[in-house]
Amino acid sequence: MTSARTRDRLVQRLKDHGIRSEAVLSQIRNVPRHLFVDEALASRAYEDTALPIGLGQTISQPWVVARMTEALLEDFDGESVLEIGTGCGYQTAVMAPLVKKIYTVERIPELMKKTRRRLRDLDIYNVQLRPGDGWEGWPKYAPYDGIIVTAAAPRLPEKLLEQLAPGGRMVIPVGPPGFQDLLLVLRKDDHFEEVSLGAVSFVPLVQG
Repeated sequence: MTSARTRDRLVQRLKDHGIRSEAVLSQIRNVPRHLFVDEALASRAYEDTALPIGLGQTISQPWVVARMTEALLEDFDGESVLEIGTGCGYQTAVMAPLVKKIYTVERIPELMKKTRRRLRDLDIYNVQLRPGDGWEGWPKYAPYDGIIVTAAAPRLPEKLLEQLAPGGRMVIPVGPPGFQDLLLVLRKDDHFEEVSLGAVSFVPLVQG
């Protein structure tokens, strides 16, 4: 259920659904997704579907993880990425070898503690974690060359826009349940540009 053949089938499915980045596909193949879900769900880890991870949270569908990572890192020549919503750390692990430094914020301390141990067990050391309100970002290390948000906001969070570096890219789902749009936000010299990447379904980005 976690064999190379099973992982290859998942990668081929993502290719068939438009994922083109070989670096991202390689990470989807290599990251052991079964370690990021409950043992009872391990047999479904390499299905292209979201799965519950407890505490009302989910591990995102592999296609969504791949699409968001591909969009964030296309033509990316920066160093630092801010991730909002660490969750179980799967998205973090997929990105980790592809960027120099990840700063990631999670509002549920219990999830963050488990994820810190999991990333350490996988020898991933270029990630700095902290508990906090994702709407506030992480001002201390701003500006960021990339920002990736793994929960849906009803609008673009002003604090995150402020923390995006000129020339930076942000990938974020925006909208109410059932009507969410995955946006790529590009920061130009004096304005932001938005590109729709399609409909998605995420848990809400909770304030506080």
